[in-house]
Amino acid sequence: MSNIAAISTPSGIGGIAVIRVSGPQAIECVSSHFIPFRTDHALSSRPSHTLTFGQFYASPLAVEQFSADNTKRETCLDEVVVSLYRAPHSFTGEDVVEISCHGSIYIQQQILEALCNSKADTGNSTSNEGRPYIRLAEPGEFTRRAFANGRFDLSQAEAVADLISAQSAASHRIAMQQMKGCISLKLASLHDQLLHLNSLLVLELDFSEEDVEFADRSQLLALAQNIDNEVTRLASTFQAGQAIKNGIPVAIIGAPNVGKSTLLNALLKEDRAIVSDIQGTTRDLIEDTITLGGYLFRFIDTAGIRHTDDRIEQLGIERSHQAASRAQIILLMSEPGIDYPEIEHRNDQHIIYILNKVDTTGQAPVATLDFPVSHISISAKNGTGIDALENALIDCVRVKDSQSDVILTNLRHYEALQDAHSHLLRVIQDLSSHISADLVAEDLLSVIDSLNAILGRSITTQDTLNNIFKNFCIGK
Repeated sequence: MSNIAAISTPSGIGGIAVIRVSGPQAIECVSSHFIPFRTDHALSSRPSHTLTFGQFYASPLAVEQFSADNTKRETCLDEVVVSLYRAPHSFTGEDVVEISCHGSIYIQQQILEALCNSKADTGNSTSNEGRPYIRLAEPGEFTRRAFANGRFDLSQAEAVADLISAQSAASHRIAMQQMKGCISLKLASLHDQLLHLNSLLVLELDFSEEDVEFADRSQLLALAQNIDNEVTRLASTFQAGQAIKNGIPVAIIGAPNVGKSTLLNALLKEDRAIVSDIQGTTRDLIEDTITLGGYLFRFIDTAGIRHTDDRIEQLGIERSHQAASRAQIILLMSEPGIDYPEIEHRNDQHIIYILNKVDTTGQAPVATLDFPVSHISISAKNGTGIDALENALIDCVRVKDSQSDVILTNLRHYEALQDAHSHLLRVIQDLSSHISADLVAEDLLSVIDSLNAILGRSITTQDTLNNIFKNFCIGK
């Protein structure tokens, strides 16, 4: 296994930057460029999880000369703090060294170039000149090594990328839960139940000549149905998880001039959308995000819904209906004397009815509807009622967020659960039809394989793993 290095902090200038090195000779590689200020703090003798302050040199030869005469300082790149993590108690499970230097782009690049100074890769961790060989890490290679070394399973490895890209407290919390193994524990429980079910069927096959039945088919059927219900329930959290991760889509829908753009500006606290008394001013979707109550909301201002012969405005209205169909929350706006527009909606969508411009009339919204909705009176222009609207938005998401202890955010996991569900339906059908145990067991193994794929237990091809880790940033 070769030694790898990369800048782990974001590109650009900052107070501090971190260069991470991992591999069997990571400590030796860094030691050849590093001189601690205390002579008894040589990295080779330092215990794991310690910090060492010293100077980093561009050339290993300069370190050797400095050690001899204590005067060679012209090639010192920076004063740095080195964090040492010895295998297996590190992120990757290998020896890991992290160099914290000043955030100058020049210093970062010089340290990285100094580490990756070998002329050629000889196929192992040593260069042609006998010095340890370091190469630049590929995107996600540190996390991939952690997975390969058993530091965590694949679902936890993927959660690292979600944690890095978290844009809100809610998406951060979900990523942390997944990185701690909440999905792994849930799947492990299902895996054990499936193995128990499969074991009973295999035993039945082994003793088929003695006509022994180790479990009543109705009991096996009930167990399979319970497992399928849990798989289906977990898969059903994917839509909410995606919304929390990427931003809950909220469509602002209403007739022209009821104050949709004014409301968007009031929520964002900036003039994002053009406000005008002229009908049809908003002809295309305007989208922006804001965090409320720890959740990221993605607001979409739409064209006013009305009958018009203007072809361009008609296209905007069509997009308004499309935005409403994709949204999880619809803010349906009106004003005194104006009807709420009729729109198609799904049962899983939450509609909040808003009566705007109450500062001009003092009226409250009155509506007779076939389903329970929220009614909020506001003045988008003056900011009246905006706090109540924000609280209602947070409550809409909090209810869905609290309905499950595990929330799915990864498309690959969702597809694997859907695959497991389709195999479980065959298992249930087989058990109901009294098909032979060997065919049922075969379908059960397909279910187990689908769940194992989420954890990475059945993923062996390099192409598949490369595809999973390709979107990770370099240095992680």
